[in-house]
Amino acid sequence: MSGLLLRLAGPLQSWGERSVFTHRDTTAFPTRSALTGMFAAAEGRDRTQDPAYYADLRFTVRVDRPGLPLTDYHTVGGGLPPRETLITSEGKHKGAAVVSHRQYLADAVFTVAVTGPDASVMRIAEALEHPIWAPFLGRRACVPDEPLLLAAGLTDPEQELLTSVPLSPDEARRATGDTVHVTFLWDRTPPHRPETATALDVADQPLSFHPHNRRYGLRRLYRTEEPLPATLTAPRGELRSRLLDYCLGALA
Repeated sequence: MSGLLLRLAGPLQSWGERSVFTHRDTTAFPTRSALTGMFAAAEGRDRTQDPAYYADLRFTVRVDRPGLPLTDYHTVGGGLPPRETLITSEGKHKGAAVVSHRQYLADAVFTVAVTGPDASVMRIAEALEHPIWAPFLGRRACVPDEPLLLAAGLTDPEQELLTSVPLSPDEARRATGDTVHVTFLWDRTPPHRPETATALDVADQPLSFHPHNRRYGLRRLYRTEEPLPATLTAPRGELRSRLLDYCLGALA
């Protein structure tokens, strides 16, 4: 078993869990279904293929910066003659504008540890470096910042999250002495402090990505607040250089 580290950052992100029709929600963190879809797209796998291909991967999310919730009030098709408006599944024209509400996280940053079999981890890392279809942060319009892939082939990527990977600055982050408190989401009981974890269930276990039969199951997560060294926090002007230094060190 080995792992890789992803840094998910950009102007906007959206990680839908219960999106339906004109209401497109986002969770407060990257979902397993979205991350699995990112890997499948990078590898050029079709939506009709079984997402169980990635079932042996384990995800741990560090919330570097939670971001601000944003809702886009969106309309399509208004002010047009009836024959030019959107067409329904029955082949008729809607006539009126379609109104939707789309939720995003603005200015959020997450660092994700992905652990799995060595061959799977290295295959995914190679695909993310040379993707068939470009990665995005939940929706195609949400383009990721760089670097996306921080490191691969790590023995213990979760320990790297706790001790080594630079933190994006967040003025709202709580600090105590020489430590800062950062939210983690684990898809297993945290091995080091299980008594501090809060369990929650999310509907982001992909069962099918088929366009006509998308299905998701429940998955249990565990939330903790981890005391990290305050020295991991990089000032905004130094963040990119600190990240690049980390990436180069991980390759050495």
